[in-house]
Amino acid sequence: MSTQHESAKQSDAFRLEKYQSNIDTALRDLRENDILARIWSHDHTVWKPEPTEITNRLGWLHSPEVMSKAIPEINAFVDEIRAEGFTHALLLGMGGSSLAPEVFRFTFGVQIGYLDLAVLDSTDPGAVLAHANRLDPPQTLFIVSTKSGGTVETFSFFKYFYNWTSEKIGETKAGKHFVAITDPGSGLADTAKKYNFRKTFINDPNIGGRYSALSYFGLAPAALIGMNLKVLLERAAAMVQLSKSIASSQTKDNSPATLGVILGELAVQGRDKVTLIASPPIKYFGAWAEQLIAESTGKEGKGILPVDGEEVGAPSVYGNDRLFVYLRLEGDSTFDQKVEALLEAGHPVVQLDLQDLYDLGGEFFRWEIATIIASRRLAINPFDQPNVESAKILARQMVEAYQKEGKLPELTPILHADGVSVYSDIPSNTLADAMNKFLAQASPGDKNHKSRSYVALQAYVTPTAENDAALQQLRTKIQTRLHVATTVGYGPRFLHSTGQLHKGDAGHGLFMQFTSDAVQDLAIPDEAGLPNSSMTFGVLELAQALGDRQALLDAKRRVIRFHLGKEVERGLLKLANLIE
Repeated sequence: MSTQHESAKQSDAFRLEKYQSNIDTALRDLRENDILARIWSHDHTVWKPEPTEITNRLGWLHSPEVMSKAIPEINAFVDEIRAEGFTHALLLGMGGSSLAPEVFRFTFGVQIGYLDLAVLDSTDPGAVLAHANRLDPPQTLFIVSTKSGGTVETFSFFKYFYNWTSEKIGETKAGKHFVAITDPGSGLADTAKKYNFRKTFINDPNIGGRYSALSYFGLAPAALIGMNLKVLLERAAAMVQLSKSIASSQTKDNSPATLGVILGELAVQGRDKVTLIASPPIKYFGAWAEQLIAESTGKEGKGILPVDGEEVGAPSVYGNDRLFVYLRLEGDSTFDQKVEALLEAGHPVVQLDLQDLYDLGGEFFRWEIATIIASRRLAINPFDQPNVESAKILARQMVEAYQKEGKLPELTPILHADGVSVYSDIPSNTLADAMNKFLAQASPGDKNHKSRSYVALQAYVTPTAENDAALQQLRTKIQTRLHVATTVGYGPRFLHSTGQLHKGDAGHGLFMQFTSDAVQDLAIPDEAGLPNSSMTFGVLELAQALGDRQALLDAKRRVIRFHLGKEVERGLLKLANLIE
């Protein structure tokens, strides 16, 4: 297939009515200041006067071209794995290391004869145990994936599954069941040598995690499920060409830059909740875009909140803080009528048309360009994450306290009722009282359509279909009652995605934490290959929840925590039914 595949379709629609003059002005600014050419020449002054964490974060611009040369290496590796009888793969990683592989697996499925890939990005012991119970060690390949080489969750997963594999097939054979994807010189690169990993893919260090979908981090897992990397990268390359246009007539048709201008301009106008609506076969793309947008833009008291997976409702349930982006797969009309209703009600809508699933290759690149263009309008650096470390530091302090005293620092709940404990600074007598007083803090925003609240559900529980449905029910009831944007994230996964924005934006979020007791906890080995353990996954998960809670409070955010015991689904549904 030619790289001139018409993925940057003329049918893409930008229907924005009253905002069009602002957008036209911003597009002229792009041309007059030569922004696209400056981006491609790695000019950090597009965003900030200092080059720190900018000039060494633009390698992804060249991923479609560079990685096309790596296809033979990746495919040879996959052929070797298949020939040796591997049937399953488990990717151990967080955030930018796990989200693109998850999109590929859920969107494309597994081609016949390739590996059934799953992703583990939860420290919940139930999640870890679910994978251990279903996998057959002799036929399982583990992909340990982390840019920094020191991510606590990823290394905890590795230590657990290295010992698990060693117990089943012997330590001398265990290393050949592990593959690393990391940066040169990282701690993981050293670990891979020490434990005799089968292979280490060394990624370009000038690529940040959330911009790494089209690098080894995304492509090696994609090849394991049988995806055609050549076609995927050709679609990305077509979008690359559109991202280089600087002549006036071309720039207006540059949909990556145009999308970025729209995101930035409407955020400044108060429509800072970009709500993703996607045809069902491509709906999982939203989780990747969520991290990209939130972690890139949510800082310095600014931010664009990505809203993924929210039920598409009637126009009346949405406030005037929304921009809708409709990713429509050719031939799929699932949401056409609902999107048309949003347009008729005056909501701004961008429609992006995909010819087939492989057009996602272009979408990854389109959204990366769009995000950095929007970040310029917000005058922020899209490549750093200044508030992520605060929760990590506090979680580490919690763990240190546990290792010293045998228990985590814990507050006293304001009430305990029907199996649910509530932690809040708002006095309440009942669960309904606690829930509704907390939600009463939501603001409709000011007369200029700014400062409208959103509600983030943060679930440190086992990710299951039942819990998914219960969280979605709770989310929909909140949206219907308050007409505010809602997000849902499993912890600690969301800490590597929306966590930066939660603490770095303007502070209009309401944060609802859910924690639980492990039905069966699992020990984390202190060192791979040795039996000693000083901590469990359950302790790590709760430490991360408590650490992020404190980080949110330190940032003057509003937080409530519901501890659900061991009956998580029951507790979530109970809370949903309390919303008045």
